[in-house]
Amino acid sequence: MALSRKDLEQAASAPFLPFSRPSITAQDIEAVNAVLTSGWITTGPQCAELERAFAAYTGARHAVALTSATAGLHVLLRALRVGPGDEVVTPSMTWASTPNMIVLAGATPVWVDVDTDTLMTTAERVEAALTEKTKLIIPAHFAGAPLDLEPLRALASRRGIPLVEDSAHVAGAAYAGEKLGARGTSIFSLHPIKNFTTGEGGIVCTDSDELAARVRRLRFHGLAADTYQRETQGRAPQAEVIEPGYKYNLPDMNAALGVSQLARLDEMNRKRTRLAERYRERLAGVPGVLPLALPSYDHVHSWHLFIVRIDAREAGLDRDAFMSEMKARGIGTGLHFRAAHTHRYYVENYPPRQPLPNTEWNSARVCSLPLFPDMAASDVDRVVAAIEDVVGSKRR
Repeated sequence: MALSRKDLEQAASAPFLPFSRPSITAQDIEAVNAVLTSGWITTGPQCAELERAFAAYTGARHAVALTSATAGLHVLLRALRVGPGDEVVTPSMTWASTPNMIVLAGATPVWVDVDTDTLMTTAERVEAALTEKTKLIIPAHFAGAPLDLEPLRALASRRGIPLVEDSAHVAGAAYAGEKLGARGTSIFSLHPIKNFTTGEGGIVCTDSDELAARVRRLRFHGLAADTYQRETQGRAPQAEVIEPGYKYNLPDMNAALGVSQLARLDEMNRKRTRLAERYRERLAGVPGVLPLALPSYDHVHSWHLFIVRIDAREAGLDRDAFMSEMKARGIGTGLHFRAAHTHRYYVENYPPRQPLPNTEWNSARVCSLPLFPDMAASDVDRVVAAIEDVVGSKRR
């Protein structure tokens, strides 16, 4: 049912509802303040605690914190010796940082298509894209749902190709009874819109001792020990460069926020789940507004995003017009993602080798609705009422 003029006026006067907002508590602020007054604000005990706590939470053998997930990918590409002449297989339905880092390493991104309704790729699609030049596979978990990992792991093992999971969306999610990050190598994002945050940051989880040591070294100039280690472990005051590295170490100011937030991750994910379930119930039957499907295999969803697809034939307007109409009603939306291969640089330099019909169909239609732990059920109702008004007015 369309909203009345009075309802529309009230919605317009209500505070703008963003598509995402970090959940920051007094305890979070206190944790950061304690670092600011401690005399040690760069990488130190809080970063070490974040790594310990996240490894314990996921079951990972190693967790290495960096300034972003993008930095984590950059360092992993270097650690795995990906470079000119190499190919990296990855979905195009991903954020641009993945192909950007591949190209900056001198390698070639090879795009694979995704499932129409989960936006995740499969082992069959990846295998069809492998060549003798394939050096790495980077599949992406999506919106909080995990990939079907066992077929992908089996493929990577059989072909002798490293597998790095893009786990930016899935902190707290699980596959077949196991937390993501527990096995293999994964990159998590701690950006402000993620399920828990350090402001900006990322974590690489791996069960490889050698890879963890190299990632840790490369994140801080290629030194054998960082400043905190030298100060606290009785090591020589000037560490030695083992290999050229980067400046991607996470400051304790950020890490302290992450430690505090991680303690609430399961609670925040439960809130996200309740909101997502309400969206799915309320949106059932709304014409032209199609939520993603849930995977059929055993999993725990972390509900990082609530994504719908706007089918113009049924909804009466396209995705871009829909987002504009929602903004006019005081509701923010997001776009995750415009397919990477459709950006001008990649159109001109790295076009797909095979058609990507599911990716392109979704790229033109995806829209992320507001979803964050501090939302109330009434906020979901407000969003759905606006959607019903937008669609109803365009279909009349």
